[in-house]
Amino acid sequence: MDEAPVRPPRGRSTFVVSLTPFTREGELDDAGLQAHLRRLGRAGIGVYVAGSGSGEGYTLSRDERRRVFDVAVAELAGKVPVRAMGVEPRTAAEVVALAEDAVAAGLDATQVYSLDLGHGYVPTGDEMTAYLRTVLEEAPGDLVLSTHHSVGYHYPPARIGELLSEFPRVVGVNVTHPELTYVAAVLDAVDGRADVHVGGPVHALGALALGAQGFLSAEGNLAPRLCVSLIERFAAGDRDGATRIHSEILRVFEATQALGGIVGAKAALRLLGAPGGWPRPPRLPVSPERAQSLVDVLCDLGLDRSEGLRR
Repeated sequence: MDEAPVRPPRGRSTFVVSLTPFTREGELDDAGLQAHLRRLGRAGIGVYVAGSGSGEGYTLSRDERRRVFDVAVAELAGKVPVRAMGVEPRTAAEVVALAEDAVAAGLDATQVYSLDLGHGYVPTGDEMTAYLRTVLEEAPGDLVLSTHHSVGYHYPPARIGELLSEFPRVVGVNVTHPELTYVAAVLDAVDGRADVHVGGPVHALGALALGAQGFLSAEGNLAPRLCVSLIERFAAGDRDGATRIHSEILRVFEATQALGGIVGAKAALRLLGAPGGWPRPPRLPVSPERAQSLVDVLCDLGLDRSEGLRR
C-alpha cells in the first residue's frame, strides 16, 4: 500500500472582509476606501473586497465593483494578499464575470460563493456539482471555494475533496458553519491541498487547533492588528496569549453584532474620526448614541490607540 504523500505545512493567516465606504449621500467614497485599505495594509492583514456582508456588495454596480478592485490593487498589491469576495450568486455566469474583473484588475484570487437559488430553494447535489464545475472550468485566476450557512446548505466535504483533485487553481476553502465538526471534516477532505479559513472569529482558535490556516472576520475593519496578533501568538506557541487576544476579538464581535454588524462598525469609526464612511441603503446608519457602546469597548481594550483609530 502506497504511503500518503507528505505535504509541507501551510502558513497561518487571517483575512478581513473589508467594508466599502460610501458618502452620506450614498456615493462610493474613493478617498475613504483608499485610507481604510491603507490602514489594513499597514496592519499586515489579508483583505477581501466587495463582499456581500461587510462590503455591502449587493449595492455595488459592476462599474463600482471594478473601481473598488482598482483601488484595492493600487493600495495593497505586493503588501498583503488581496482578493475579490463578491456576493452569493444566482448563476455561475455571475461568478465567472466577478473573476474576470478580478483578474483584469490584478487581484490575487476570487472567492466562489455557494449558489443561492432564491426563494428558499436548495440546489440538489447534481445542481451543486454542475454549478461548481462550470465556475471552476470557466472562471480565470486562482479561486477560493466558499461553503456558507447563509444559503441554507453546505457542500459535502467529499465533494470539496474531489474538486480539489481536479482543479489545482483552487487555493483555498472558506468555511462558515456553526459546528466545528464540519470544519474538521472539511480539513480532512482538503488534506493540506489548499488553505482553510473559518468565517468569523467565533471558531478561530478551535479551527487553528484543528489545523486550519486561520479565520476571516469583519472585526478586522476595526482591529486588524489584533486579528493578526492572534495568528502570530498561536503560531509562536503562545496559547495563553492567543486565548487572551481571542477573548478581546470576541468582545469586539459581540459589541458590533449588537449594533447590526457593519453599520455599527462604520458608526464607531466615524465617532473615532477614522475612515469607514456611511452605509448605503437599504442599510441605515446607527446613531452616535448607540454606537458609543462599541467605541467604549474599543477604548476599554486600548484599541483606539493601538489600532490608530483616533486622528
